[in-house]
Amino acid sequence: MRNLYQIIAMQLPIGTPNPDDNKPIDLSDPFEVIVFIVLPILVIIFYFVRKRQNNNKK
Repeated sequence: MRNLYQIIAMQLPIGTPNPDDNKPIDLSDPFEVIVFIVLPILVIIFYFVRKRQNNNKK
């Protein structure tokens, strides 16, 4: 009975996104380069600059 419950619980509902449906990042697309490379780097830089500014005020 326990195996049956595990099998039922592991099924995905129809129409929901499935991790197997994902495509790899296409670095020839400028949008994906900006979203997945440039923006994370800018967020990290902004974090450290902001943290340094807050430490200098104290």
